[in-house]
Amino acid sequence: MTTTQQQHAAELLHSLHRPGSPLVLPNAWDAAGARIVADCGAAAVATTSAGVSWSLGAPDGDELDRERALAVVARVAAAVTVPVTADIESGYAADPAGVGRTVTGVLTAGAVGVNIEDAAPAGTAPLRPVDEQCARIRAARKAADAAGVRLFVNARTDVFLRAAGDPADRLAETLRRASAYRAAGADGVFVPGVVDTGTIAALVDGIDGPVNVLVGPGAPPVATLAGLGVARVSLGSALAEAAYGLVRRAATEALRSGSYDSLAGAIGYGELNALLA
Repeated sequence: MTTTQQQHAAELLHSLHRPGSPLVLPNAWDAAGARIVADCGAAAVATTSAGVSWSLGAPDGDELDRERALAVVARVAAAVTVPVTADIESGYAADPAGVGRTVTGVLTAGAVGVNIEDAAPAGTAPLRPVDEQCARIRAARKAADAAGVRLFVNARTDVFLRAAGDPADRLAETLRRASAYRAAGADGVFVPGVVDTGTIAALVDGIDGPVNVLVGPGAPPVATLAGLGVARVSLGSALAEAAYGLVRRAATEALRSGSYDSLAGAIGYGELNALLA
């Protein structure tokens, strides 16, 4: 991808974040999945750090090294013609300078967006301090500016997902963090762990920028989220979880009963092979 092509892809990704007409992202974790998602009509492709980690034999949660993660981003970006945004967890780095190097690698891999989360490393407080997270966001923005690409920085805050602090204070804390992250250079704010429509409406009303929510079984449908003003809807690890659930069901069925009914509905060999040709 040339610099001009990447700049165009980045601008396109920005334009797809429309409150009331959300960008829907069924997250992929390999080239085949990315090609399938794009073939289904997705306007962009997002990776899922959980799916990527699991496919490489590592647990999710900053356990994967930068090089292996970015290699997957490169394969996904090469497999599709739509913009790609990469889930880079908390940046695959211990400090802001390292986050900047990760973002440079993301851009080299061909992606034009990133998710950066404020979850703290295992064994520490649930979330990073706001000023520390802002420094990481600024480093991501600086690296993208240096490359001349308008990277879409999606700042994820895990206040609700990690059940951080007093339940009565979580909305206010999320809004506080969102405001700080936007000021630090984030383009959008991702708030996973929220499915209550009243809370989602309050987030949309209180955040000056595109709001991203995480969905799966039990979450409101896209049409409802659109009506609330959500600009981005992510399936996150849900597709990977469903796919691995099928692996377990089909393997259990074959090993215990000797039947294969769980495999019904699969994409045929020829169709899948042709899709990747």
